[in-house]
Amino acid sequence: MKISVIGAGAVGASCADNISRRELSEELILLDIKEGFAEGKAIDMMQTAAYNGFDTKIKGVTNDYAATADSEVVVITSGIPRKPGMTREELIGTNAGIVKSVTENVLKYSPNTIIIVVANPMDTMNYLTLKSSGLPKEKIIGMGGALDSARFKYYLSQELNCSPADLNSVVIGGHGDTTMIPLIHHATWNSVPVTQLLSKEQQDKVVAATMVGGATLTKLIGTSAWFAPGAGTAFMVESIVRDQKKLISCGVALDGEYGQKDISLVVPVILGKNGWEKILDFKLSADEQAQFNKSADAVRTMNNVLDL
Repeated sequence: MKISVIGAGAVGASCADNISRRELSEELILLDIKEGFAEGKAIDMMQTAAYNGFDTKIKGVTNDYAATADSEVVVITSGIPRKPGMTREELIGTNAGIVKSVTENVLKYSPNTIIIVVANPMDTMNYLTLKSSGLPKEKIIGMGGALDSARFKYYLSQELNCSPADLNSVVIGGHGDTTMIPLIHHATWNSVPVTQLLSKEQQDKVVAATMVGGATLTKLIGTSAWFAPGAGTAFMVESIVRDQKKLISCGVALDGEYGQKDISLVVPVILGKNGWEKILDFKLSADEQAQFNKSADAVRTMNNVLDL
């Protein structure tokens, strides 16, 4: 089995590292446009194999899409990262051209692959990939919801003083600071609703912190995060290649679900060997549905910028 990661920057390298440590494929291709960059990252990672105990063969290539042929899963991280003060929306023009070109090149050699889109703005880039690829909608999946849900669990764990692994909580809507919707009323700690354990003030604090989770890190470290996005993407890849049927918040094409059509938004889905296999209906409250509709309107405004 082969998996390819397009873009050897911080997120791509973190993703590749996680995939290799989990031994999700026999071969992993790391591709970048910068001469020697992916090759160097691949060698560096391969030199950890003796200590981390994995046998995945990591190969770095410079813009050689032939090396990605017959990949079961392709992760697209290509694009410029968000800088301090920059919104995801401002990334559209540059990253749309990059993502469309990458998709075309990937499909020349892996026409039946499953594509995970990491590039921002994720909802719009996922929609662009769906429209330009011709692949079945189940094979195009946006990563952002997995990342946002991990951040949601982190902030909940801080308030509850518990392990994030004991929490079940998801984020839906757009992958953006003003468009995501942390579903606090659906979140549980080992089946106990967190709303029974946290005050309204604490709940509001967690939701607010989750929504600006990406911007908080960008301000602190001067660029987008990479450890959590890399781990979240590898978590998705694992559910696909091992057919684990895990419930993960992902960006997917909606066709009437949650009251929306012709748009890619984050909703809870089951991930398996065929891509996303089922969208789960969380029975939103009237207020949550109104927030979801507002999020959809904002994402459509970004999508309208695309040259489709």
